Amino acid sequence: MKIFKMPVCILILFLCFCGNNNKRITQPVPKQSGFKMDGWFVWGGSVIKVDDTYHLFASRWPDSTEFPGGYMKHSEIVRATSTDPLGPYQFRELVIGERGPQYWDSEMAHNPSIYKTGDTYVLYYNARSKSGGYRQIGYATAQNVEGPWKRCDKAINFGMDANNPAAFFEPDGGVKLMWRDRNLRVYLATAPSYTGPYTIQNDNVWPQCQLEDFYLFKQDGKYNMICEDNEGGVTGFVRWGVRFVSDDGIHDWQPADPLIFYDHTINWTDGSVLECERRERPQLLIDENGKVTHLFTSVLYKEKTWNQVVPIRF
Repeated sequence: MKIFKMPVCILILFLCFCGNNNKRITQPVPKQSGFKMDGWFVWGGSVIKVDDTYHLFASRWPDSTEFPGGYMKHSEIVRATSTDPLGPYQFRELVIGERGPQYWDSEMAHNPSIYKTGDTYVLYYNARSKSGGYRQIGYATAQNVEGPWKRCDKAINFGMDANNPAAFFEPDGGVKLMWRDRNLRVYLATAPSYTGPYTIQNDNVWPQCQLEDFYLFKQDGKYNMICEDNEGGVTGFVRWGVRFVSDDGIHDWQPADPLIFYDHTINWTDGSVLECERRERPQLLIDENGKVTHLFTSVLYKEKTWNQVVPIRF
């Protein structure tokens, strides 16, 4: 595996610069914010604002199972709400749970990402069948964010393990879909609409090192990707959040300036600090004017997990 390298002295100066920029991006947040559920591991967290309410879609599985492996058999997708983007978010309903063994998502559902295209809410996620096999990506749709949700009967079968779906919808309804396989090779497909057909346009988005947990958006005419630097091959820090940009959203992704979007430090408004053991699954809240306002990430700390939101200036 080829790793992005630079001289140590330059790397230190580079990371100090990015770190200072990162501190200006993420802002302190109250400890009572985010989304937690007693008795459950909570992971992921994709938010959409509808009228005056923020709807968060997240994965959960019983904390009587293991972390993270328990999700492979027990994960399901829930919806929580808040009238404040910081939360705290309150559980409302189970959205995607188990169903008949003939379906592609009969055993578990994980990594939700919520979007609206036209008059339709589209919830992408990855799942696995009770009959086994690799993880696949599919979606559920609704005309109301509170449902009812119609799940696709067949997955978008890319013929391989597919995980971490992230979409970007163009004004005409066309969609770019990014995901990764079990070896963290990153792919990007396009389709004229969420119903498909999907065509792989880039089968190795970032060959230099391993990335995962993507979020796509567009700003100042460029496509942006936020993701997890899984092994620290880009930054030198394992699982820190990084940002890349591309002119066409398909090819020639390049490190952005600043590169580091978040680290493992969360600053509370009371002046204390949380150093997360793991911080993953970045998702953004973008307002009606296209301004990025909040970052949502999954957090692991002392065997507890939750979805944590922080205000950002970007």
